[in-house]
Amino acid sequence: MAGMHTVAQGEYIAYIAAQYGFVSWEDIWNHPLNANLKSQRQNPNVLFPGDQVYVPDPQVQNIAKPTDQTHNFKLKTSTLKLHLVLEDMYEKPIANAKCILSLGASTYNVTTDGSGAINQEIPPNVQNGVLIIQDDSQTAYGNVQIPILVGSLDPVDQLTGQQARLQNLGYFFGIIGSAADDEFESAVEEFQCDNYLTVDGICGPVTQAKLKKVYGC
Repeated sequence: MAGMHTVAQGEYIAYIAAQYGFVSWEDIWNHPLNANLKSQRQNPNVLFPGDQVYVPDPQVQNIAKPTDQTHNFKLKTSTLKLHLVLEDMYEKPIANAKCILSLGASTYNVTTDGSGAINQEIPPNVQNGVLIIQDDSQTAYGNVQIPILVGSLDPVDQLTGQQARLQNLGYFFGIIGSAADDEFESAVEEFQCDNYLTVDGICGPVTQAKLKKVYGC
């Protein structure tokens, strides 16, 4: 039954669509009643707890075909890809490293490319996982386990979204969700300095835009 869905932490449009039986998350994201949310968030994978998503009734299409023939039907689906970049403490890519990516019941053997990136298509019903670096050539990082939280990144205009991006980029080491303090301000200043911005420790619109660009979303 059509209605509003209140976003919880860790939910993203593809995840929500899967819970309601949709094959394509675009049927929800592109619905006219979600135009304001789409304009505000821009990215269907970066929502904020409390956001309201309109979930329409799934469309049923009846197709008349003769019973004495064989028919092929092509199902329209939307792919979902997880993008990760691994760097060492000196911001150098951990390149060509063999890893195991576990997400829910699915496990993937993946290898970082020359820039330390991993691009893996994933099912739309996962929220938690772990990446294990296994490559013996990466002696400093072999068997390192990195927790993966799919859909948990908050928008960049929220303090938690700023803290998470700065933490994943190696600037912030505090607790995500804590009040802005000297540690957070220092992280912002360091990021601003590295990216040739005005260094004031305030994560305003200009810094937010740069943080979003550097992080990728």
